[in-house]
Amino acid sequence: MSPNKSSGPATSEPFDVDFERLEEVIPRYDASGPRYTSYPTAPSWNDDFGVEDYRSALQRTAERTSSEVALYAHVPFCRSLCHFCACNRVITRKEELPKRYLEIIDKEIRAVRESIPSNPTTSQLHWGGGTPTHLSPDQIQTLFRSMTDAFPLSEGAEVSIEVDPRVTTQDQINTLADCGFNRISMGVQDLDEKVQEAIHRIQPLEQTLFIADAARKRGMESVNLDLIYGLPFQTVDSFSNTLDKVLDVSPDRIALYAYAHVAWKAKQQRSFDEKDLPDPTTRLRIMLMAIKRFIDAGYIYIGMDHFARPDDELCIARNERSLRRNFMGYTTQSGVDLLGFGPSAISELHDSYIQSSRDLPDWEARVEDTGFATMRGHLLSDDDQRRRWIIANLFCHGELRSEDYEARFGGNFSSLYADELTRLEPMLADELIAIEPNGSITLTSVGRLLVRNVAMTFDAYLAEQQKSSQQLFSKTI
Repeated sequence: MSPNKSSGPATSEPFDVDFERLEEVIPRYDASGPRYTSYPTAPSWNDDFGVEDYRSALQRTAERTSSEVALYAHVPFCRSLCHFCACNRVITRKEELPKRYLEIIDKEIRAVRESIPSNPTTSQLHWGGGTPTHLSPDQIQTLFRSMTDAFPLSEGAEVSIEVDPRVTTQDQINTLADCGFNRISMGVQDLDEKVQEAIHRIQPLEQTLFIADAARKRGMESVNLDLIYGLPFQTVDSFSNTLDKVLDVSPDRIALYAYAHVAWKAKQQRSFDEKDLPDPTTRLRIMLMAIKRFIDAGYIYIGMDHFARPDDELCIARNERSLRRNFMGYTTQSGVDLLGFGPSAISELHDSYIQSSRDLPDWEARVEDTGFATMRGHLLSDDDQRRRWIIANLFCHGELRSEDYEARFGGNFSSLYADELTRLEPMLADELIAIEPNGSITLTSVGRLLVRNVAMTFDAYLAEQQKSSQQLFSKTI
C-alpha cells in the first residue's frame, strides 16, 4: 500500500459556512469531550490488560492483517518545558538518558517483532515526542535502524517526524533525509513575541524558515506546520499576523489545535493566569478567522484540526474513503495495524488498544524484565467495534451511511440506534447534521467543526465517565 501522490489534485466538497451563523451556534456546544483518537477512549481501558494479552493480540493480528504495519516511536526528551504542553516528556540535557533509551527501545522493538509470526513491512513510520530531534544524528540513525531492521520499509512508505526548529540542525536534517524521512512537521504554535514569552517557547520566524527550506532542499515531500489557538494573550489581530507569516512558508499541511487547558494534570500550565487566556468569544473568533484564512488560501478542511493542499495524500484519502484517524491525528491508511514503541506509546490493533508505561524509568524496567512495557489496554467488544466504526466514519468521511453499517455488521441501523438518533435532534435543528429516514447521517460544514459533539452521542462509555469528579477531557471548542 503506497502513499505516493496521485497524478492530480483531489476534489472535495466546498467548506461553505455562514461564519456569523457559526459564531451564534457553536457556543451552545462548548462542552468537555473526547477527541476520539480511539474508541473506547483511554479512560475506559483496563489496567489488568498485560503482556500476555498484548502477545495474544499480536498473534491474532498476524493471522488476519495485510503484510504491512504502521510504526510509531515516542521520543520523550525535550531541552526545555513549553508551558502549554501536556504531552509525555522528560526535560533533560543529560546525554546518558537518550543513550539508555535507545538501548531499551531496541529491546522493545525486537520483543514485539519476535511475537509476530508473519513478516510485515512498514508502510508508515512516524516519530513524535517530546522532541525527536533531541537525538543526535548518530542516535537518529540508531533508532531508525532498530525499527527498519525489524520491520523493513515498504516501497513508497511514508516516513515522518515531528521536529522543534529551535533545536534542529542542518546535520540532523541531512541525516533524516539520508535515512528516508520524507515528511516533517514543525511546532510553531504562535509567532507573537508576547505569546511566546508566556508559553516559554521563544521561536523566531527565521528558525522555522530555516528548517522548512533545509527540508525542501533535501527533497522532503511535505513540510507541515502546527499552530495552537487559545493561548495566553492571543487576539484575533495578533493571530492573523501569525497566519500571514505561516502562509508565506506555504506548508503542505496545517494543523490548527485548540489549546487544552488541563492544569489539573499539566502543572506547568499554572504558570499563567486563566484571565490571560482569550475569553470564549475571542477564542471562537480566532478559530473561525483562521479557518477562513486557510480556506481562502486554497487549503482543504480535512477534518478536526487538519488542513491540506488539494493534491495532498490526506485529501486523496478522504475522497477515496481510506482516511483514518488515530493517535497521530489523520492519516492515509485505514486497516493497517499500528505498533507503538517508547514510553506512553499506544498500539492500535484491529481488536485491541495497548499502551506502554508513561514513566521513563518504569518503561525501562518493564522492557528489561519482559521485553514489553504494557501498562493497560482494551479488548474491543462487538459493540465497541460497531461504535468505533460509526465514530470513525463521522470523523473521517463526514457522514455515516446506514447501508454501509448494515452490510458490515447486520441489523437495522435506525432501529439499533433509535435513542442516539433521537438525541441528535437538537443538532438537526441547529443544522449541524442531516438525517435521512433510514438513519444515514451527513455532517454539514458546521457539523464537521463540531464532530466531537456529534460523535459523543454514540459513545456508550461517556455517561459513566461524566460522573467522575475528575475532569477527563478538554473543551470541544
